[in-house]
Amino acid sequence: MVHQTINTSNTKAPNASSNSKLMKKLLRTLCVGWIVGTLAACSSPPIQPPVVEPLPAPVSAPLPVSAPEDIGPLPAEILQAKSRWTPVRWAELPGFEEDALHEAWNAWIKSCERPGPVFATLCGDVRRLSIGEASAQRQWMRTRLQPYRVDPIDGAATEGLLTAYFEPLLEATRTPRPGYQVPLYQPPLNLGQRKPWYTRQEMDTLPAAQQALRGREIVYLADPVDALVLQIQGSGRIRVTEDDGSQRLVRLAYAGTNDQPYKSVGRWLLDQGAIRDATWPGIKAWIAQNPQRLGEMLWSNPRMVFFKEEKLSDLDMAFGPRGAQGVPLTPGRSIAVDPASIPYGTPVWLASSSPTVVLQKLVLAQDTGSAIRGAVRADYFAGWGPQAGEMAGRLKQSLRMWVFWPKQLR
Repeated sequence: MVHQTINTSNTKAPNASSNSKLMKKLLRTLCVGWIVGTLAACSSPPIQPPVVEPLPAPVSAPLPVSAPEDIGPLPAEILQAKSRWTPVRWAELPGFEEDALHEAWNAWIKSCERPGPVFATLCGDVRRLSIGEASAQRQWMRTRLQPYRVDPIDGAATEGLLTAYFEPLLEATRTPRPGYQVPLYQPPLNLGQRKPWYTRQEMDTLPAAQQALRGREIVYLADPVDALVLQIQGSGRIRVTEDDGSQRLVRLAYAGTNDQPYKSVGRWLLDQGAIRDATWPGIKAWIAQNPQRLGEMLWSNPRMVFFKEEKLSDLDMAFGPRGAQGVPLTPGRSIAVDPASIPYGTPVWLASSSPTVVLQKLVLAQDTGSAIRGAVRADYFAGWGPQAGEMAGRLKQSLRMWVFWPKQLR
């Protein structure tokens, strides 16, 4: 609206009579104008209103959608050999609405290759929903599954421990040559005749152990610490240089152990007061300064892992090695658990955070490990290569877990 300013400095004030006449004249003018305007509007074509495009709906965060059963009574607890499962509402799961479920669906489909009796009946839906929207996947989970918080069997709810593991990518030669003198072995033929088998130190020093290993070499690495890392991780991708100079990428997969106990070389170095940083970069830095103590450090872990060689197809290269469930692991979506706490093939909601790493996501329990023991304990499969190795070497933080169990099997 435009406001006009009237200058009244030289204007004579009107009296009441002239005011009245002026108002009547103004009203007559307005009425005539209104009538004429109205008649003109009636005789003219109607004016079309301008086309207005609808405004887009406001974007907001999706609200949690609960299945009708989620507001009813909760089922009873479920007891496992090493854990107690406490039923909870879906709202307890941190970050459930934000997870990219399609990534986890790839791991779930792998579990459906060997699902076990509890989840076998759901695998048809799992495969069908693999091309569905995340909203449909989420709603199906709410309808068919009940979340349970995983707690220690003999205590209250508590946080556990999350670590990570990976698949090393290493260079090797088929036969020993300068710079490549560290062998990786197939299981010795007499492995089952002696339990436990020889320790790592005995394998390096006793003629009987060395004789049993002769001819069982698969490849040779350059670094004994890389060999130890590969044995601890349980498998690795190896770029092998053959005797004719050709190269090919293979996987060395877990094939057994000498049944000796696993001892952490990092823990040994900490107990010795030798280091403060027990990560692999810290351990390698100590070795560079103390090469004469390398054998002593390696022998502090008597456990030895034996391998088998596997070909790597294009499809195999997209996944990790086969875990204890017998299916290939999916980077970022497979975990190793204690099977006495969480059965293989169980979908798990994982929540863990630190100043550098925050994980809130759906994963599948598809593997185990000798150090993975207890109710709230998991080892996160980070993938392969240097970046995954860096994460696996440093990840050690608090953990909460929830399992999803079919509702009809309460």
